[in-house]
Amino acid sequence: MRARSRALYVETVTRADIETVWALTQDPVAHPRWDLRFSAIVPLETDARGRIRFRYERTLPFHRIDGTGVSLGERARPDGARTSALAFTTDDRLSPLRSGRGYWRYEPTAGGVRFITGYDYVPGFGRLPDILLRPIVRWMTAWSFDRLRIWAETGVPPERWGLRTVFAWWRPERPRAARCRTRSPRGGAMAGAPATLDELQPGGRP
Repeated sequence: MRARSRALYVETVTRADIETVWALTQDPVAHPRWDLRFSAIVPLETDARGRIRFRYERTLPFHRIDGTGVSLGERARPDGARTSALAFTTDDRLSPLRSGRGYWRYEPTAGGVRFITGYDYVPGFGRLPDILLRPIVRWMTAWSFDRLRIWAETGVPPERWGLRTVFAWWRPERPRAARCRTRSPRGGAMAGAPATLDELQPGGRP
């Protein structure tokens, strides 16, 4: 019997045009503004294939995690969708995500864009602690996706919605992870991964 995939899956539908969603997710300055998983993303170099090496940071209360990665986007596909593949790694022993790989998929819909991610990672603290940490990482991703959706649809900057607003139950317009789909499709979380993902190495080198 094949082991069940532990890869994470998150999906949201945004009532915004694909150019807006692409810009807010591909811009290294805009990306950390809505995504809890990053505090900063700094592009380093781009090769002839279009693969972008970058450095990322995640600032914690008493520590800063540093890592490197590489990404490759596709803006024109026969099916009308766009994709972005990514691989990352860090040597930081305090990072709960040591190395990983995943993708974003942008699917045009009648009213906007279906924005999807699937990704997996090597847990930094081992498999047992990750049983508790992985649902938190999934929640962070989903909450961030809904914060992105609000920004794309309304123009309200993501900084308006700090983590404290998670508990502001009297504000129904606040970001909520529950608005996103987190159950993987039949083929698994990585079923929608583009072929370009095979071109990337976790070490941040093409």
